Amino acid sequence: MTPTRSKVPEVAVTFWVLKIAATTLGETGGDAVTMTLNLGYLIGTAIFAVAFLVLAAAQIRAKTFHAPLYWAVIVATTTVGTTMADFADRSLGIGYTGGASILFALVLLSLLIWWRTEGSVSVNTITSPRAEAFYWVTILFSNTLGTALGDWAADDGGLGFEGGALVFGAAIAVIAVAYFATSLSRTLLFWAAFILTRPLGATVGDLLTKPAADGGLHLGRFASTGVIAVFIVACIVLLPQRAGSHPGQQAPT
Repeated sequence: MTPTRSKVPEVAVTFWVLKIAATTLGETGGDAVTMTLNLGYLIGTAIFAVAFLVLAAAQIRAKTFHAPLYWAVIVATTTVGTTMADFADRSLGIGYTGGASILFALVLLSLLIWWRTEGSVSVNTITSPRAEAFYWVTILFSNTLGTALGDWAADDGGLGFEGGALVFGAAIAVIAVAYFATSLSRTLLFWAAFILTRPLGATVGDLLTKPAADGGLHLGRFASTGVIAVFIVACIVLLPQRAGSHPGQQAPT
């Protein structure tokens, strides 16, 4: 039986390269709007939330996989995730530990409801608007969680930006080894890696843009965001992606 193609990309090396770049851009871009432009976390969240809702609606309505649209939604989840986490952690005074705990619970709740409703949380089964809506809600929560985790590791955890990036990078490497060397659930490993790429991107983004006195390279938020955006566009153009497959259904003719 010929597999049905979904509207999310095949999970391969290009996917992970783009995901890490998108999460880094989310940190630098979110901070550029809220801090450099001095709009604040609440207004920044409102701006990026509207962008996310518009792009996610377009993605869900689309009939086939479009790489530029898909990655635009991913970037939107990372930028709004950055500003939402910062608003909760700093403006509301919840703190990094409290914010990360609440967001982790929301990720688990989203996955649980998705699983109870659809019977699976595998990305290979995303072929309906309802399943895709669960997918994007989970991604939004996971990218918001990742921001809080990255800040917690760098600040409260005392690792700094470089140390945080190394720890999260090592954790992703462990997951990669588990993928190739064990028979652990591919769905579990996917979501673990997906969540951890966000704090990796958050700490790398902060490393690039924070002042030298705070342990950063002070390269500028808008400049860093622009360079990363160009890299993402180049990857989309030069490294073609194909849609993932849904092995249990007949492809439309």
